[in-house]
Amino acid sequence: MLDLSIVMPCLNEAETLGTCITKAKIGIEKLGIAAEIIVADNGSTDGSREIAESMGARVVKVPGKGYGNALRGGIEAAQGRWIIMGDADDSYDFSDLAPFAEKLSQGYDLVMGCRLPKGGGTIMPGAMPLKHRWLGNPVLSFLGRFFFKGAVTDFHCGLRGFTKEAYQQLGLRTTGMEFASEMVVKCSLQAMKIAEVPITLYKDGRSRPSHLRSWRDGWRHLRFMLLYCPTWLFVVPGLTLLLGGTILGIRLWQGPLHVGIVIFDTNTLLVCSMNVVAGLQIFFFGVFTRAFAISEGVLPKTPNPLDNLYQLFTLEKGVLLGLVILLAGLAKLVMATLYWKEAHFGVISYPDSLRMVIPAVTLMMIGVQIFFSSFFLSILDLPRK
Repeated sequence: MLDLSIVMPCLNEAETLGTCITKAKIGIEKLGIAAEIIVADNGSTDGSREIAESMGARVVKVPGKGYGNALRGGIEAAQGRWIIMGDADDSYDFSDLAPFAEKLSQGYDLVMGCRLPKGGGTIMPGAMPLKHRWLGNPVLSFLGRFFFKGAVTDFHCGLRGFTKEAYQQLGLRTTGMEFASEMVVKCSLQAMKIAEVPITLYKDGRSRPSHLRSWRDGWRHLRFMLLYCPTWLFVVPGLTLLLGGTILGIRLWQGPLHVGIVIFDTNTLLVCSMNVVAGLQIFFFGVFTRAFAISEGVLPKTPNPLDNLYQLFTLEKGVLLGLVILLAGLAKLVMATLYWKEAHFGVISYPDSLRMVIPAVTLMMIGVQIFFSSFFLSILDLPRK
């Protein structure tokens, strides 16, 4: 097995590919290790493959389109125990690979380059659009650290090194630009050893526009992180709606709430009811998502407050709780009917009747949700081949 494989995804990079390969050869020579250069070609039509082959690089043809597909194809074909990947647009200096090799030799699973000055990196003039430098990268990197407790300053740096063994454990699946996020997210979730080294980002040498589409690819990164963090996508918003609706709803159940000249009454109570029902359903989505993701191996089984709920929330307990709440709501609805009966089923006080009917209906809907959610969660817990 070789010590190192340098993988470059390529789609019509004839202008800069030769320069990148030359720099990679210099980097390999400085390291003095057995290495290879792989160009993962994603369907180039500008002679990129011929340039790579003429310079001694190994070309791997990847038919599936997309940044992630190209990298996965190149990485899976790599023979090195270490892999360093980087774009073939001459924005990264492949001649200076020693910091990556040093960290990998120390036992780190993933070594991230950091372009941002906050992490010691350098961005040369014109190398990164302002919206990427001051909005896209800082915001998405902050969310990545916040969601997944990772210590990575620059989540989306394209120059990074990792071991082949770690890559095989991650089981990466994405096909587009979000591949960069998936690698860091899964490394963080699996508690792998991650290091970061400062690098310099240069203005790329291409005359054509970049393949990157800022808003589309930024959304794909954000969407991926949210899907891998059901706590923040579902649980937190759901609990916020549920608790807010419950607290204010209980107060309005007692009577109108006066705040200055503003009066909150049964109309607001109805909105609270909607928040409670919607919040509980969104919360259950988070529970279902985490249970399914763990059972399918998409998320590792790490300590999480929801795990305590799984242990307590058995099918029998859930069904019983749902029935109790449903019956409580039904009892309140019967009380509202008796109140109406006292008026000989005629006209009654509109606010007073709603103050009884809305909580009753809300409790009944909650009971139904818990009852059937218990069965669904139990189905998710069934063994699957």
